[in-house]
Amino acid sequence: VCCSTHLFRPLQLAGDLEWSWSNLLCFLTPVKLHPEVWGLFPNQQSQEHAAFRFALSQLTEPPKLLPQIDIVNISDSFEMTYRFCSQFSKGVYAIFGFYERRTVNMLTSFCGALHVCFITPSFPVDTSNQFVLQLRPELQDALISIIDHYKWQKFVYIYDADRGLSVLQKVLDTAAEKNWQVTAVNILTTTEEGYRMLFQDLEKKKERLVVVDCESERLNAILGQIIKLEKNGIGYHYILANLGFMDIDLNKFKESGANVTGFQLVNYTDTIPAKIMQQWKNSDARDHTRVDWKRPKYTSALTYDGVKVMAEAFQSLRRQRIDISRRGNAGDCLANPAVPWGQGIDIQRALQQVRFEGLTGNVQFNEKGRRTNYTLHVIEMKHDGIRKIGYWNEDDKFVPAATDAQAGGDNSSVQNRTYIVTTILEDPYVMLKKNANQFEGNDRYEGYCVELAAEIAKHVGYSYRLEIVSDGKYGARDPDTKAWNGMVGELVYGRAEWAVAPLTITLVREEVIDFSKPFMSLGISIMIKKPQKSKPGVFSFLDPLAYEIWMCIVFAYIGVSVVLFLVSRFSPYEWHSEEFEEGRDQTTSDQSNEFGIFNSLWFSLGAFMQQGCDISP
Repeated sequence: VCCSTHLFRPLQLAGDLEWSWSNLLCFLTPVKLHPEVWGLFPNQQSQEHAAFRFALSQLTEPPKLLPQIDIVNISDSFEMTYRFCSQFSKGVYAIFGFYERRTVNMLTSFCGALHVCFITPSFPVDTSNQFVLQLRPELQDALISIIDHYKWQKFVYIYDADRGLSVLQKVLDTAAEKNWQVTAVNILTTTEEGYRMLFQDLEKKKERLVVVDCESERLNAILGQIIKLEKNGIGYHYILANLGFMDIDLNKFKESGANVTGFQLVNYTDTIPAKIMQQWKNSDARDHTRVDWKRPKYTSALTYDGVKVMAEAFQSLRRQRIDISRRGNAGDCLANPAVPWGQGIDIQRALQQVRFEGLTGNVQFNEKGRRTNYTLHVIEMKHDGIRKIGYWNEDDKFVPAATDAQAGGDNSSVQNRTYIVTTILEDPYVMLKKNANQFEGNDRYEGYCVELAAEIAKHVGYSYRLEIVSDGKYGARDPDTKAWNGMVGELVYGRAEWAVAPLTITLVREEVIDFSKPFMSLGISIMIKKPQKSKPGVFSFLDPLAYEIWMCIVFAYIGVSVVLFLVSRFSPYEWHSEEFEEGRDQTTSDQSNEFGIFNSLWFSLGAFMQQGCDISP
C-alpha cells in the first residue's frame, strides 16, 4: 500500500497533481504479496492432489504460494481452454497439472504464447516450448539399455498411444540399427476379448519377450489379463516401461515364475524420501482425502517435487529482488495477437535454474525444460523375489549391480528356498514304498528318479519337495485350447520348478521347456547280419539277382529273337535281291534275308546290352 500526506494538501502545481494521482492509483490498486499457482487435477480424491496440498503445507520460507485448484476433465479440450483463460485472467503466476494426448498441444501452445510456465508430472512430450517443465524423466534411453543388456533380438512392444509415441519411435530407430525384430501392438482400444486374441496369437508365434509401455492404470489392467490368461509362467519375460515398479502389485507373477523387469524412480529407503514420506503419512492431509497412503506412487513424488520447484524458483526471484507482481486483470488469453506476460520469462529462467535433492532424486532441468542428471533404479522380480539389478544414468548408462556369484559364489538364495519337483509314478523310476504311510515327504518314494533327484539336490545344495503330478500324465498340448497338461503343464504354468521323470524329449516339448541330457536312451534299433568274407567266383556277377530272374531274362531274350526271325520271314521288306558283278549272267533272281536265326539273336543281344549292330530291321 502506498500513501503520502501530500494527497491531502491543496494541489497547486501540475507536478504535484501528477505525482498525487499516481500515488492515489497505487493506493487503490491491490498488490499481490504472494504468488498464486494454478493446480490442475483430474480427481479430487487422487493421491497426487493430496501430495500437492501436503507439499504446500510444508513450505516455510516466503513467499507463500496460494493455490487455485481446479478439478477438470483433462481430456476435454474445451473445458481445459475455459479453465485456463479463467485462471490467466485472475493473474496466476504458474500452472501445475496433468494433461492427456488430446489436450497437451493446447496447453503447451497457450503457455508458449502467453509466457506462463507449466510444470507437469505427466508423460514427457517432444516439444521445444521452453515454458513447459517436465518433471518426469525420459525413459527411452534407459529402456533400450535394458533390452540390450538382456540381448533381446526379437520381442513384442505393447504400447498405449495416449501417452505419445516418442519411446516407441526411439525403440524402432534402434531396432533398425541393431537388426532387432520388433512387433508393435497398440492396445488403446483393446477389449478383454482383444487381449485374449492378442496373447493367443503371441503364444502361437512363440513370443515370450514383451515390453509393456503404458500408464499405471492401464498397465494394471494388462497385467490382470496376463494373469487371467496364464501367460505369466516360467519362460515369460516382461519389461515394464514405467517409472513406478514398486507401485504395481506383482505377487501373482512372483508365484507363477515369470521374470518381470522395470524401473523405479523413487528410492524410499534413502534418507530424504524416508523422512518426507513419514511426515506425509503423519500430516493432516490424509484426514481430508481418501487415498491409499501405504503405497505412495511415483507420480505423487513428482507432484511433491513440482511444488518444491516452484517454491525454490520464487524464493530465488525474491532474493534477487526481481519484481514479478501482477496488478489487476492479466488480459485475454484468446486475444489476437497474443499478449504475453512480461515477467513470464523471468519465472521461466528461475524454474530452469532450480536444483535440489527431492523425493525423485536430483531435480534439475536443461535448457529445454527436461529432467537431466537423474538416476533410475532397475528392478527385477523372479520366483525368488525382488532385487535391484543395477541403475541407469545419462553418463554411465546401465550399470549392473554385483550379483551373488560375483561377490564370491554364494548360493544362499538357492539354499533358502524349497523347490517343487514334479514327477510321475512309473516303475522302476518312481514308486511308493510298501510302508509309505509311515513316512513323510520325499521319504515316501523310492526308485531311480528319486535317487537322481536326491543326488542333484546334494550336489547343487538346495531343498526340494517331490510332488506327484495330479492328472497322472506326462504332458501334451491340447490342439484346441493350446493348454498343456501333465508334468509339462506344471512347468509351463509355474506350479513346479523342476521335473525328474522318464519324460521323452520331443520337439513340441522342447519349445516350451528345457531338457537336460537324458539319463537313459531308448528307441528303435536296426539289426543287420554281419557279412561274411567270401572269394568271388566266375559267376559272381549273377549274385545281385535271383536265378529265376536270370532265367526269365534268358527266355525273354530267346523269345524276342525267334519272334524277330519269324516276322522277318513273312515281311516282304526284309528280302533283298543280290547285286551281280558286271558281265555276270543276271537271268536268275535269287533273294536273301539278313535276319536269319543267328542275326536275330545277335540283334537282340546288342539291344539288351545297349550296343550298336550292323544290321537293323
